[in-house]
Amino acid sequence: MARPRILVVDDNVELLSLLTHLFEDAGYEVLGATKGKQALELLRVQTPALALLDVLLPDVMGYTIAEALRRAHPGVPYIFVTGVFKGGKHALEGRQKHGAAAYFEKPFEAKKLLEAVTQLVPPGPPRQPAEEEFEVELDIDIEEDEPADTMELSGRVLVSGASGPMELTGRPLRASSMRKGSDPGARPPPVPQRPTPPGLKLRRGELHDNLPSLISAFFLSGETGELGVQKGAVKKVVFFERGQPVFALSNLLADRFGQFLVRTGRVRPDQLADAAQVAQSSGRRTGDVLVERGLLTDDDRLYYLGQQVKAIIYSLFAWEDGSYVMSFGQPARQEVLKLDVHPATLTLRGMKKLYKPERVRRLLALEDRLGPSRQPIYPVRDVGLEKWESELLSHADGSRTVAELIAAAKRPEASVQLSLAVLLALQLLEKR
Repeated sequence: MARPRILVVDDNVELLSLLTHLFEDAGYEVLGATKGKQALELLRVQTPALALLDVLLPDVMGYTIAEALRRAHPGVPYIFVTGVFKGGKHALEGRQKHGAAAYFEKPFEAKKLLEAVTQLVPPGPPRQPAEEEFEVELDIDIEEDEPADTMELSGRVLVSGASGPMELTGRPLRASSMRKGSDPGARPPPVPQRPTPPGLKLRRGELHDNLPSLISAFFLSGETGELGVQKGAVKKVVFFERGQPVFALSNLLADRFGQFLVRTGRVRPDQLADAAQVAQSSGRRTGDVLVERGLLTDDDRLYYLGQQVKAIIYSLFAWEDGSYVMSFGQPARQEVLKLDVHPATLTLRGMKKLYKPERVRRLLALEDRLGPSRQPIYPVRDVGLEKWESELLSHADGSRTVAELIAAAKRPEASVQLSLAVLLALQLLEKR
């Protein structure tokens, strides 16, 4: 049985990759395009069974592609996806005026989108199970020569614990000195590896300043799955549920919970070593032993575990290269804790802390002109901008260069340029 061919058009490269993965796994062949002209060229030589069209593209409107599709291939259904035209009025217009079979607004639920496609065009044979795997081997500790300086650990951590949602608060923490390679016995009992489940094929790519876009792709599609990243021997994985980052793992020694407590000054190395030895001999977790000995409370453990998970995720923003793997459809790990952090907040804080000035200058030149994004991913209210950044956003109307915006802000150049890079990564601004 042949696999039906569908055309997917979206200018968000990572979202296009995610949707391609989704439809190929379900039993479709995918023709992908990031621009309208590219899609029009494909329609001249290919006849898709269905088209999924982003309404607002860099060069032409999705409506134009739909019109060309109707002329060249009458009867082929198409679905509109948009991040701009909100509300039922536009959905109704998309169906009545432009003849769309369905209309989805970003962020959408990938499963519902797939259901709409399968109702219009039944899939072919599903893709064969993958033989490849991405594993974070937790019984192997990798030492990093220069661990990334992540967030100052302070403020609240909103988590979902075993007894329901909890909001924990904490004091600013002071990092203690930890000698590299010290306390080798502090590792917890080995944790079973978690291989990719059968039937899920991994989508791989190179990590080149596109971590914010990968996080946004999960958010836009409301996907549940994993984002694994690797640089050399170091592996980390971020777990998402319905588009939200909820947990993270790492094979770095410095990212271990016990070592994290030592780095933050919460326990001494000798206390950790003693507790880890007891934990290993009794088959328990080191954290349980620390609580039993009164060195941590149960709330302390959740708070610091939340901070540890955040630190693992934030550290990835320091990576300027590496590789990534996306896999979908699998619930996140059954852990005692799940973070409640908005993807926009995650990106803003990670970039501000770990993007160096030379990296920002490479991504955003002083002569670039910035204007409002035609398809913003996140509402401004969800981003958590400072007052001066909101004013900066309003001044970026497409007529001013980055240099002119810096001059108008009357703040340090590096700080303003970094904030503009954040607004660009969050797709609140775009280059003109």
